[in-house]
Amino acid sequence: MRHFLSFADLAPDEVVPLLDRAAALKRGARSDALAGKTVVLLFEKPSLRTKLSFWVGTQLLGGNPIYFSPEEVGLGRREPVPDVARVVSRMAAIAVIRTFGQERLEEFAAAASIPVVNALSDGEHPCQALADILTIREQKGGFKGVRTAYIGDGNNVAVSLALAIASVGGDLVIASPPGYELAPDVAARARRLARASGGSLALVHSPEEAVAGADIVYTDVWASMGQETETARRAAAFRGFQVNPALMARAKADARFMHDMPAHPGEEVSPGMLDEPCSVAFDQAENRLWAQTALLEKIAATL
Repeated sequence: MRHFLSFADLAPDEVVPLLDRAAALKRGARSDALAGKTVVLLFEKPSLRTKLSFWVGTQLLGGNPIYFSPEEVGLGRREPVPDVARVVSRMAAIAVIRTFGQERLEEFAAAASIPVVNALSDGEHPCQALADILTIREQKGGFKGVRTAYIGDGNNVAVSLALAIASVGGDLVIASPPGYELAPDVAARARRLARASGGSLALVHSPEEAVAGADIVYTDVWASMGQETETARRAAAFRGFQVNPALMARAKADARFMHDMPAHPGEEVSPGMLDEPCSVAFDQAENRLWAQTALLEKIAATL
């Protein structure tokens, strides 16, 4: 059994081969690694890219995806989390969970007897990070010497991105307002990975400083799901952190813009930013499919 709850569950030397396989699947390679097997998608949060990519990826591997919405299960409300995990383990090969607290995901995994995949939690979004670094490699040919500037909250996306880029030897600069930085323990963990891989991590408070000389400029929403009551406060704190053509002009001339979506035009991005010539946000969205299909195939080999 092999859980994927954090990006760090992949050893650094496993990451590039997984990206190679994702690229091969994108080029048309085929696999029946999940033939005759069921993958349960158990989501407590709404989803477009995550649900679609795991559903299609499971089918591409010959498997049977089954989706459960929040109302159908009610993790920890209608039924205790361990009980749900044990039932799903009796009938499915892999459980893909999209939830709130990381501790709920870990509780599910502890009770399950099948691999569990983190499809998003408040703590991390490791599958997004796989697609992110696949996109960076497609656009820039590799990671060494490639500077990624992440502009925004030190949230779940930033956590997994930091661990991912550190694992492959890239350089990451995160610009956040005071009080919204990447958590110190995560930054320390990412820096340890970066030292071993030849990469780097820097935390700054200036978006302009972060994007100077950047090859990739990446942003995410200011208020994540579950933080709706903080929207006004966060909008005030993140004033000046919008990614727009003026900020992109401070990056390299051939810099690419990334966003994991959904985007909020007028907030973290200016209207039309996703359609700018520098934007690869829709390539990034498609790469969720190929990165996750490769991940499912890798996990299937352990079944």
